[in-house]
Amino acid sequence: MAKIKGHGTKETPWQLKTPPGTSEYIMYKEDDILVCKVGSTTLHYQWRCIDDCYNMLKKHADWMELGSADEQKPAKDGTVEAWGRSAKNPVGGWYGLKKGFRGRFGMYVPPLMEALGLVELEHNAKNNRMKAK
Repeated sequence: MAKIKGHGTKETPWQLKTPPGTSEYIMYKEDDILVCKVGSTTLHYQWRCIDDCYNMLKKHADWMELGSADEQKPAKDGTVEAWGRSAKNPVGGWYGLKKGFRGRFGMYVPPLMEALGLVELEHNAKNNRMKAK
C-alpha cells in the first residue's frame, strides 16, 4: 500500500501519484465533493464514488482494468472508467461533476482508494488494474 501524505483537507491535501507513477496530483474532500487538482486543472467527483466503487469491486471479485479516458473519448467497456460514467452505476451516470472535466475517473480515484487501504492497484506503465481488498 502506498503511504498517504496529507490529511485530505484543502489545507493539507492528499498527495498522490497516477498509477504509472508519472504524474503527481492532490485530492481533498470538501463537503460531499472530492476535489482533484492536477497542475492547473481541477476536477470534481462525488465523494460517494469511493464507497460506490469499492462496493462494485467487491461484487466484481477480481481485477478490473482502470481504462482512464477524457470525457470526450469513449471509455473501454468493462473498465473502472466505464463504470464511473455508466447509467448502471449507483448515481445513474457520471461521478465527475464539472462538464468537460468529468473523465479520468480511472486515473485519479484509484490511487486514493489504494492509499486509503481499500484496493490493490497495479503500477505498470499502462493497462493498470485494481481489485478490492
